[in-house]
Amino acid sequence: MALDIRVFEERDIDALVEILKLNHQYDYPEVEGPDAMRRVARCACAVFLVAAIDQEPCGLIRAVYDGSRALIHLLSVHPERQHSGIGAALVDAAWQELRRRGAAGVSATVTERSLPFWNRAGFSRLPVLLALRTAGQSA
Repeated sequence: MALDIRVFEERDIDALVEILKLNHQYDYPEVEGPDAMRRVARCACAVFLVAAIDQEPCGLIRAVYDGSRALIHLLSVHPERQHSGIGAALVDAAWQELRRRGAAGVSATVTERSLPFWNRAGFSRLPVLLALRTAGQSA
């Protein structure tokens, strides 16, 4: 079984939504759902890669590079495939693409629980917080 990392394709949507739900990363369907995936795939600043084994998606990574900063904001691997190197392979592939586009470094949004993975991948914790405002919230 060979791991293939490739650019997102629309046929991946159902499997990726399932992976996100299994990992409790589907809190905002308007941001992570099918329509969002389609928008991200069309965005020139985005890197949207899928890991597949035997053509079946088993993970995804999404990142952006705006010409100055690069940010990995979503990494998810099917629970049955975690701890097998897929997440690290996705991070490496995204980093290679971000560097190809000119990024000098990359940050990642992480959870406390996932911090050990990111440390092993060469990332160090920064003293920042993230805040979210959705379309349904007023200023």
